[in-house]
Amino acid sequence: MIDDRWVFYKDVEAKDMGGGVTRRVLAYSKDLMCVENSFEKGAIGALHHHPHTQITYIVSGAFEFEIDGVKKVVRAGDTMLKTNDVVHGCVCLEKGVLLDIFNPMREDFV
Repeated sequence: MIDDRWVFYKDVEAKDMGGGVTRRVLAYSKDLMCVENSFEKGAIGALHHHPHTQITYIVSGAFEFEIDGVKKVVRAGDTMLKTNDVVHGCVCLEKGVLLDIFNPMREDFV
């Protein structure tokens, strides 16, 4: 829940987003949100945009990301900055996990 100081992974149920993607909303406040997304190989994060600044950290796997019309392959340890309303999306090349940080929080996720 919002403003919980402690969020234990074992207590957060993964939500099936369909198409081989699951989402876990982790710690968040009105100003900041941490979200884990797990992708099966071949799963797609459709091109979209939103009025939030987003940083994505690649925890594991490999992904082809498109940000503002530019495509690059990213792997564990890489990060990407997606500023407000920039169009972005991805294709999972190797099963993996993304950690997304949003400012402000994504109200549509809770």
